[in-house]
Amino acid sequence: MAGKTKKATFNIHVNVLEELDDVLAQERTRSKNALVEEALIKELKELRKQKRKHLWQEAAKDALLIKDLQVTETAFRSADEETAQRIG
Repeated sequence: MAGKTKKATFNIHVNVLEELDDVLAQERTRSKNALVEEALIKELKELRKQKRKHLWQEAAKDALLIKDLQVTETAFRSADEETAQRIG
C-alpha cells in the first residue's frame, strides 16, 4: 500500500509478539509493520462487511422498504425478462 504513513504505538500481548517474531524469522512476511497493517486492513474490511450485513438485516424488517422493492421489481419485470431472453 503506497502513501503516507504515521507511527502508532499499541500494547500487544507478549505471546502475540513472540509469534510475530517467529513469522518474521521464517521470512513469511516482509516486516512486522507490513503484517500488522495487512491484518488490520483485513479486519477492518470484515467489520465493514458485518456492519453492512446488520444494516441489511434491519432493512429487511422495514415494511416501507420492502414495499418499495416490490414496486420496483414489478416495474422492471418486463425489462428484466426481455434482457434474460437476449442473454439466454
